[in-house]
Amino acid sequence: MDYTLELVVVPVSDVDRAKAFYIDGTGFKEDVDHRAGDDFRVVQLSPPGSACAIAIGVGITDAAPGSTRGLHLVVTDIEAARAELTGRGVEVSDIRHMTPQGWQPGADPQRTDYASFADFRDPDGNVWLLQERGHS
Repeated sequence: MDYTLELVVVPVSDVDRAKAFYIDGTGFKEDVDHRAGDDFRVVQLSPPGSACAIAIGVGITDAAPGSTRGLHLVVTDIEAARAELTGRGVEVSDIRHMTPQGWQPGADPQRTDYASFADFRDPDGNVWLLQERGHS
C-alpha cells in the first residue's frame, strides 16, 4: 500500500494576502480556489515540481495562523533558489550548514545532501526551510 502525501494545510489569517505571497513571491501554482459561502474557502497551491500541494483558506483548520514550522522545500541548488526567491521580493535568511562545531555560514562546502539550509516566512509567520539535495 502506498501512502502519498498530497496536501498540507497552512493556517493563514488573510487568504488573499497569503495567496498573492505564494503565487507572486514563491512561484507556487494555483490549483484550486473554491468557495462555498462566507464560511468556507479552500485555495490549493503547488510548489514548482512538487507532487504535494498546500491548502490555505477559511473553515479548513482551527490551527492558529502562522503556527506552521519547518515545511521543507527541497532544491538542487540552494544558492539559485535563494536568489530566485529574493528576486521575487521574499525575505530569505542567509544560507547555513551544520558542522560538528554547529551552524556555519554558507552552503556546505562539499554540497552534501540535506546539509545546507535557508528559511523564509509567509506574511503570517509560517516558517519554510529550503534544503539542498542532489547538487552536482
